[in-house]
Amino acid sequence: MNNILIAKSLNKGISYQKYRTEIKELLVQGKSTGNEQSESHLEYSFLNDKRMDRLDKTLKIAEETQNAINELKNDFTFLVISEGWCGDAAQIIPILNKIAEASNKIDLKIVFRDENEDLMNLFLTNGSKAIPKIIIVDSENKTINTWGPRPSIATKMVFDYKEMNGSIDSEFKKNLQLWYNKDKGNNTQEDLLKLLKAS
Repeated sequence: MNNILIAKSLNKGISYQKYRTEIKELLVQGKSTGNEQSESHLEYSFLNDKRMDRLDKTLKIAEETQNAINELKNDFTFLVISEGWCGDAAQIIPILNKIAEASNKIDLKIVFRDENEDLMNLFLTNGSKAIPKIIIVDSENKTINTWGPRPSIATKMVFDYKEMNGSIDSEFKKNLQLWYNKDKGNNTQEDLLKLLKAS
């Protein structure tokens, strides 16, 4: 069943360029992606669109990442579940795109969470529909590994903050985005390389 759903999702999956275009077209109409249309989702979507524009221009993959992906023997697809309003996705997906562009062994396909509930329900994080969720798929549509919704350092930051404060708030979200900006995608690259090397 999983393989069939993965294959269907890969067929529905869109390129990074199409993902960006669809988000921008919705923003022109005053809409965000997803089922819930709210002021906050729209505000975050505008912010994330600018963020991704900036990252597309400034992000560079590390030399270690390039060397590691050059050595890949097998073909992989990063099947990513996302939405345009998600702050973590805006920081992570541009990195995935850079990695995919730098390797002929990696393809990137993106699906929207709310349009792919069956897929999302297979890859919950602690019972929640946390995104982005990256499903690493082999050439036979088998799931090799999953990753997300955040790189390991950011995951620990969230865990520690929740332990101390009960939940994450807007102040923490701002600090998390500052951490992403300083990290420049390095922690995401390190995490993904470990998974690819183990595959």
